[in-house]
Amino acid sequence: MAEAVIDLAGEAAMLDLGRRIAGHARIGDAIALEGGLGAGKTTLARGILEALGLAGEAPSPSFAIVQPYDVPEVRLPVAHVDLYRLDGPEEVEELALGDYLMDSLLIIEWPDRLGDRLWPHALRLTIEMAADDARRLTAAVPDAWTERWSQI
Repeated sequence: MAEAVIDLAGEAAMLDLGRRIAGHARIGDAIALEGGLGAGKTTLARGILEALGLAGEAPSPSFAIVQPYDVPEVRLPVAHVDLYRLDGPEEVEELALGDYLMDSLLIIEWPDRLGDRLWPHALRLTIEMAADDARRLTAAVPDAWTERWSQI
């Protein structure tokens, strides 16, 4: 698994990265967004969803836990998941997230709640706050994303 680091200078840069990722996302992909509160996970997800055709701002799925989007609202089905309120892998099992991979793109915020159950093909994006409004994103790029990531 390769690793890449990107410095992002504000919300616009985070949204732009999301848009670029969306151009390479496919059904069956899992994108895991890690980082503390306010790091920019939902902003990155919004950039992805916007580029996939979602009109308007995507709500954070903190309370719904799973927010599905389907065609024609987006160009490919997406399940945007926020696991923050769950206590651990046992509770996540009930969501049957793996089922979404059969016909959707899966975007997961707080993937640490999965324990060691994150799919090996998942693109792991860890966001850390830097100075001012800047963020540093570290991408753990699995083989399934190697070629696509080089084009982002």
